[in-house]
Amino acid sequence: MSDVLRRPDASSASPPSQQVLIPHQSTTPDPVPTGHPHVLAVGAPGPNREQLTRTLRLTGHEVTHAVPGDVHRQVRQAPPDAIVALDDGPDGRRQGRDVISEVRADPAGQALPLVMVTAARTPATVAELLRHGADDCVTEASDPDELSARIAAKLHRVPVPADQLLLDPRTGLYSAPHFMAELDRELQRPAAARRGGVLAVVRVAETEALETRLGSRVRREIAERLAQVGNGASSARPETGPGSRLGSVCDRLGWDEEGRLLVLMPGVDEETATESLREFADSVAGTRFVVADENVRLTPAVGWTPLSACTGKGASALAAERARDAAEEALRHRDLRPVRYEPWMRTAAAHGHRRARPGLRGLLSAVAPLLSPVLMLALGVGVPFLLYQQAYAMGWDAAAVAYWVVVAGLVTSALLIVVECLFSLDAKPRPEAPGQPYPPASAVIAAYLPNEAATIVDTVESFLRLDYPDELEIVLAYNTPHPLPVEETLRDMARRDPRLVLLPVAGSTSKAQNLNAAVTRVRGEFVGIFDADHHPAPDAFRHAWDWLSNGYDVVQGHCVIRNGESSWVAKLVGVEFEAIYAVSHPGRTRLYGFGVFGGSNGFWRTDLLARTRMHGSMLTEDIDSTMRALGAGARIATDRTLISRELAPTMLKPLWNQRSRWAQGWLQVSLEHLWRGLRSPVFTRRQKAGLFVLLGWREVQPWLTLQILPILLHAAWRAGGADRLDWAVPVCLIAAAVTMSAGLVQAAFAWRLAVPELRRRKSWFWRYLFVSTFFYTHFKNMVARAAHLKEALGDRRWRVTPRAVAAAGTAGTGGGS
Repeated sequence: MSDVLRRPDASSASPPSQQVLIPHQSTTPDPVPTGHPHVLAVGAPGPNREQLTRTLRLTGHEVTHAVPGDVHRQVRQAPPDAIVALDDGPDGRRQGRDVISEVRADPAGQALPLVMVTAARTPATVAELLRHGADDCVTEASDPDELSARIAAKLHRVPVPADQLLLDPRTGLYSAPHFMAELDRELQRPAAARRGGVLAVVRVAETEALETRLGSRVRREIAERLAQVGNGASSARPETGPGSRLGSVCDRLGWDEEGRLLVLMPGVDEETATESLREFADSVAGTRFVVADENVRLTPAVGWTPLSACTGKGASALAAERARDAAEEALRHRDLRPVRYEPWMRTAAAHGHRRARPGLRGLLSAVAPLLSPVLMLALGVGVPFLLYQQAYAMGWDAAAVAYWVVVAGLVTSALLIVVECLFSLDAKPRPEAPGQPYPPASAVIAAYLPNEAATIVDTVESFLRLDYPDELEIVLAYNTPHPLPVEETLRDMARRDPRLVLLPVAGSTSKAQNLNAAVTRVRGEFVGIFDADHHPAPDAFRHAWDWLSNGYDVVQGHCVIRNGESSWVAKLVGVEFEAIYAVSHPGRTRLYGFGVFGGSNGFWRTDLLARTRMHGSMLTEDIDSTMRALGAGARIATDRTLISRELAPTMLKPLWNQRSRWAQGWLQVSLEHLWRGLRSPVFTRRQKAGLFVLLGWREVQPWLTLQILPILLHAAWRAGGADRLDWAVPVCLIAAAVTMSAGLVQAAFAWRLAVPELRRRKSWFWRYLFVSTFFYTHFKNMVARAAHLKEALGDRRWRVTPRAVAAAGTAGTGGGS
């Protein structure tokens, strides 16, 4: 060591080997009296340690010595007030980190002030020693008075590790040991005095990625931001408003060594806890945070377990383990919903997969496809027929009442279709110009690669050709169970064009998880959501901003089939999509005052999408997100001029699978949102009427149409045979005429408002009218009834429909959103 803590006027007073911590005097003074600050000087015996000792004693400290490796014994034998350690060994080897580790490994040394003296002059070395656990660091060339002052400062403000404090001074959170002690006290309370209670663990999906990019400081900063939201004080921009109400039901928040937020909610019932945790997650997801000087979005994954389920020895550790397992499950979905611990999650955490559904429910789910036709006939025809007979035997002709109900229902359904068609003619036009300058935008393509391998390259190329006046990033969020050759092709494309961002989502099992993973990564002010077979029109993003910049939060475009020549099924779906996207969606939007997001070719404000997310447990996550966005006050527009072209199924089986998922998904949304929406003060009466038709009537109508069979059977039974019935009843004929005319009106309007390339194919519309009247309408009603039974039996499997590139003369298959 050449220059250690010497004064400038003593720079040449000693040879290099002795220029270490040179004091004012050249003689060693007598030891200071006991009672002065006791410093343990750590270093190998030699002139450097001797000079350090002399300096410490001359500046008023009592000094004892320790060599590296013997610090533990010395600290226990004579506990010092502070430790000063040399960074250099006798052979010139750097030993500072070893000494720091030795000191901090001893519980008695964790809270001792530790000052390092190093020969290195580089900031990197000093920073390394501080990060490794030193409280301060001085170079050998520093003045002895500076060393004394630094020691004195540490003695006046003794450093205490955060995990030894009750509350972290920066985050305001309980340290992990103290939080677990609080949990122990809560669990040890008598059962009669402990009502309810929940332990929750919150993980943040972006933590690892942020730490890799910005360093280890992000864990503490993320915990600090979560604590601010949890306590009800949002750290967001001023316009984001207040934080969640978590603080009102929780007075104990902590964090562990992994940066996970720990939430103890004593005396709270499960429903209240779940609602508070959900509000907390929504607040976090809807806030932009500054972490490590970077503006980021965070995705909280909340897992929780009731305290009542954790008893006996080690209950606190068990509760924490269960809540962590539930948080891991929540992290897979990233949909902001708090997840309650279930026993299978322990198996999933250990083996990386969810355990198969056990018991009778799983057996029923497996045989549901075989039971559905039988159950449909039994429930829809057999049971009503028996009820009509029983009521008739008791003197009440229930079948006559049911007949009028069915007729009224059929006529009502037909009239609603006609009214929607009429309102579609005057659908609100797209604003003529954007209300604000074009901002950066993002497109998210959600893909399951084994299903999309044949189409994905073509799709990405179409997106890279889009015309948008500002920055447009293309995010391909995909999952695949095994590597595929197409991934290398995609990586080559991304290297050539930086607008393409590849985002593999490990462990994903749904489109919703892919979208949730992408929403916090995108840079655009608004996001277009697309399936992997979509080719949006070149001006799609420009026209979407025309709506979003004029007060709307979501705009749904017009999905057009581009492989209609492949088969008669594709032609049928092609016309049906015109009836849906060109007629029904615009008509309903104007009639009821709200639009619907259709899963693809929809554009969201990024802030709203980040707060809403997609719920992978819902088979139609798009409709579910629509209802939640509308419930939060969002405005959703429909624009039939906002075109994107996709592939249609080309065979009946893929079509059945697709429509079965849609029908069951709509049922799930109806069960989840109908009653809540009808009671909500957010919706007007007009909108509530629309919700009833959209979510209530559509679920009743397929069973209502089936009732004509038991009514006719009962009438034939009463008349003594079907040949004795009078089929020319005027009311029945009028109802049939109105019902059939509705299909004609819808086909005519679909042709009138269709895109030009389909409008030229009049034969497709005539074929649709015929097939729909005599087959397709009944097909869809049968699918809906089967979906109801599947939901009741617990069969919620998502049967993937394969896609292939549409080509002339080939029959590709597709499965739209």
